[in-house]
Amino acid sequence: MKDGIKDGVNVGSKGHSKGHSKDGSNEARDESGNEATNASPIAAVQGPAFEAGGIDRRNFLRLGALGLGATAVAGATTAAGCTTREGSDRVATGQARLGAAPAGPLVTPPMETVRIGFVGVGGMGTVHVRNFASIPGVEIVAVADIREEHAVRAQEIAVAAGMAPPTLYTRGERDYERMIGEEDLDLVFTATPWKWHVPICVEAMRNGKHAATEVPAAYTLDGCWELVETAEQFERHCVMMENCNYDRPELMALHLIRQGLLGEVLHAECGYLHDLRAIKFSDNGEGLWRRDHSWTRNGNLYPTHGLGPVAQYMDINRGDQFAYLVSMSSPSRGLQEYARENFAPGSPQRAETFALGDVNVSMIKTVNGRTIYLSHDTNLPRPYSRINTVQGTKGIFSGYPNRVHIEGLSEGHGWNDWTDWQEEHDHPLWKWELENAVERPGHGGMDYMEDYRLIKCLREGKQTDMNVYDAAALSVVCELTELSVAQGSAPVEFPDFTRGRWKEWQPLPLYEG
Repeated sequence: MKDGIKDGVNVGSKGHSKGHSKDGSNEARDESGNEATNASPIAAVQGPAFEAGGIDRRNFLRLGALGLGATAVAGATTAAGCTTREGSDRVATGQARLGAAPAGPLVTPPMETVRIGFVGVGGMGTVHVRNFASIPGVEIVAVADIREEHAVRAQEIAVAAGMAPPTLYTRGERDYERMIGEEDLDLVFTATPWKWHVPICVEAMRNGKHAATEVPAAYTLDGCWELVETAEQFERHCVMMENCNYDRPELMALHLIRQGLLGEVLHAECGYLHDLRAIKFSDNGEGLWRRDHSWTRNGNLYPTHGLGPVAQYMDINRGDQFAYLVSMSSPSRGLQEYARENFAPGSPQRAETFALGDVNVSMIKTVNGRTIYLSHDTNLPRPYSRINTVQGTKGIFSGYPNRVHIEGLSEGHGWNDWTDWQEEHDHPLWKWELENAVERPGHGGMDYMEDYRLIKCLREGKQTDMNVYDAAALSVVCELTELSVAQGSAPVEFPDFTRGRWKEWQPLPLYEG
């Protein structure tokens, strides 16, 4: 094992390619995920590949957009023209086997102190360690990482904050299992490479601990169902830590929507547009594992930064739901050209080939008829953007640069700079953050805010801002886009992880500090 690599995969701490700060600077952020499975649990058909492949229509199952279970239907299609392929047992019977979802999102008894065990404390994991060390009511009990120096660094941060030295678990890639089994923990927090997020979260919940994970929470449909199933069975929180939900422009847009200033929300545009070529080819951090996914996967590998805030705007899982998507990818050129320009002839990097199209674009339709444009663009030269546009019947908020137009309040057809609206319409969380300003590590303060909110909800016994159903609905976009691309951009239907409860669950109250 060299520098956190075993068999070509870094299974310890992640790098730092997470998001984008409120002041416009580009910062890298890490990701997370689970083992890919051989069974493709859901696939779009009725495209050229369906006919050419000679697939027996009688073997197809439909996962209803309203979550009524998988029903064997010869050539079954939905109103959207989507059909889904039978996959693993979990996928074929998941919704029916799990039965009804809980009547409401999980709420657990308040806890005075939240005892945390960390798995993966590289770049982004260390940011979270620093944040949690400064939040009242937190005790960092244990740290697991395959690189001892990373674990020691986290231990020193905790001690400097006045805590007892956390116990270190550094014996190898699965030593987190020993930590989870031995330590008295309330929460296990993972900031590891994608493939480890589901195994770590599941291990935590099965041992009676809540789980929090970097993004995406999973990258297969099987993984998403496993998180939902385990969270329900053991009644533990499983929270995906989507920091962009807490950035100042996104929360201001949410506040404008809740105030009714944008009218009825009809459409949104979002994405993750970030030149990661140097990070992917780095010999440390995310470079040890992130490029690998581009070798064999073609779709949207990282959907949640842009889609998370949009899901909040549209009350996804709380009055509306993703229904289906179509996705397509451009040719793959960027990583190959970067390797040719930056590595010597004969180097192994120049021999690599990539399945991932440089630009993936997807369209999502919700059950209530809204539309969402979603983009993934990480292999080409470009400035950073998450797009962050939300269009309503009375106005629009658009990011990069951030600006607002509201009919009757903005002049003519012109834009107002978003700062013109901050004094009156800044989100309460950011007003609180600025009034209590201290130096907050991590993307201009939004990382601290997501960590603070998680602890606040656990200590007060409230539902978390994001729950396991949100983690699954956002993360499943990874595999659904891959399946749509593989089937000639055919529509692919979303499973309903809430099994119909989205029609009953109420929108989250506006966050307060």
